[in-house]
Formats: sequence, C-alpha cells, structure tokens
Amino acid sequence: MSNSVFDMSGRATLITGAASGLGFAMAQSMAEAGASVCLTDIDGDGLEVARDRLTQISNRVETQVLDVRDPARVKQVIKAFGARQGRLDAVFANAGITGGAPISHREGEIENIDLSLWQNVIDINLTGVFATMQAAAAVMKPQKSGCIICTASIAGMQTSSISGYAYSATKAAVIHLVHLAAAELAPYNIRVNGIA
Repeated sequence: MSNSVFDMSGRATLITGAASGLGFAMAQSMAEAGASVCLTDIDGDGLEVARDRLTQISNRVETQVLDVRDPARVKQVIKAFGARQGRLDAVFANAGITGGAPISHREGEIENIDLSLWQNVIDINLTGVFATMQAAAAVMKPQKSGCIICTASIAGMQTSSISGYAYSATKAAVIHLVHLAAAELAPYNIRVNGIA
C-alpha cells in the first residue's frame, strides 16, 4: 500500500481480533501506512506472532490480550490506548466467530442449535462489537474526530445455506448498529462504516 495514497502517519489505530485473518490484514495495512497500531485478540500466542511480523514494518506496534465478551476490559484497553497516543483515530471492531454449522447441515438446523453456542456468538459478534463501538465513541466524541469500522458480512444482508443462524443474525444486527451509530456520531465528525 502506498503511503502517498493512504497516509496514516501520526494516527492511532486499534483493531480487535487482530492476531490473524482480516484483523491482521487491517493491522498490517495501518502499520504500512504509518499509523501507531494496537492489535488486540483473545489469542495471546497469536498476538505475539502478529506483533513479530509487524515490527518488521513498524516500531509503532503494540498488543493487548482482549476478550471482547468483557465490556469493562474493552473500555479499559481502548481508553488507555487513546490516552497513551494522545488521540484515537480509528477502531476496527473486527473480532468475531462463525458460530457453528450452516443451515445446510443437520447440526445447523434450527431445532438442533445449541443455545450456549448461540449465546457465545451473540456475546462476541454483537455485544463485543457494540462494546467496542461504545468505548471508541467515548474517546472520539470529546476529540470530535475518528472512524469506527465494523466487520459485518453479506450473510447479514441476505440468507444463504452456507451461513448459520447465529452468525447471520449477529451480522444483520451489526449492520443496523452501524446505521444507528453513523447517524448519532456524524455531528461529532466520527465516521462509522461496516465492511461486508
């Protein structure tokens, strides 16, 4: 990624679910663009590997083990990172899980869904995203700037036999959270976007 096209020098960015996959790709892009980056994930070992890879690109990389099912900890980590950096420019609410079999498999049929699995997906994909948005907004509103980006999914916009109930339901809810937060936070110069 060319810094002349996408320059994040002097900016501070935090990403949840950043030890691998989309979260790591987001963190790498931010580091390449010159941002200070905080990678968070429940996977401490994965975070170490991710940090080692990114420190070859930038010396402005830090990590925090974070379970987004713990809203108080989410708030603490985001607030502390913003305080250390003196600003918080972008937060990627990316942490999420697939949450079981798709509806095309017997174990994914509605009568076979384990409610403890359903609740875990809700806790991570929906409540975790909301807690991340909430904590980011609390830091960004006073500074009157920032960007919150949520990982949604095409499964939240249309039905598919390759998606499960919990995953689809949470991603649809995330899309609506993005709409609501974008309307509320626009007067504070805070953009809120969802990536499907």
